[in-house]
Amino acid sequence: MMGGFVADMKKIRERAKKHLDDGAVTAANKADSVEVVKVLNEVLATEIVCYLRYKRHYYTASGLYSDSVKSEFLEHAAEEQAHAESVAARIVQLNGKPDFNPASLVGRSHADYSEGDDLVQMIEEDLVAERIAIETYSEIARWLGDRDPTSRRLIEGILEKEEEHAEDLSSLIARLPAERKQSSGDNAAA
Repeated sequence: MMGGFVADMKKIRERAKKHLDDGAVTAANKADSVEVVKVLNEVLATEIVCYLRYKRHYYTASGLYSDSVKSEFLEHAAEEQAHAESVAARIVQLNGKPDFNPASLVGRSHADYSEGDDLVQMIEEDLVAERIAIETYSEIARWLGDRDPTSRRLIEGILEKEEEHAEDLSSLIARLPAERKQSSGDNAAA
């Protein structure tokens, strides 16, 4: 039989009164906050780079099939921006500083900034980036484990959206007529 939840409230109150400057970071958080902030700044860079790539694709996509694809690019861009804002807020909660430095964004990002020459290449580049984010964010969530459950849940929530983005992009590629996909492949080989 499982016992009831019992917490030593006197000790918890004493710990809460110490280190008030630490804000949200308490003894319950077992992760190395400095290392978590470093990793979250990589996630922040990834989300910003993905936002920028989606926005470029939105503005430069053209052709017969571009209208529905452009709306998908715009929706994904907005979601990537929201992810970046959530990650930046968590970095601040962990007493870190979100790194928005444009000079180092691409170097810290897990995904590349690839422009693509045509609609199919744009979708494929975005899909590759989403798949990279899915894999790296899965690893980050496992790494965080129970040591920092708040950061882990944040990453898991973003991961869920990245999986949706990958499915959306995969579906877009599947819906494009075969001759359109073939012409993209011919352009890449030329």
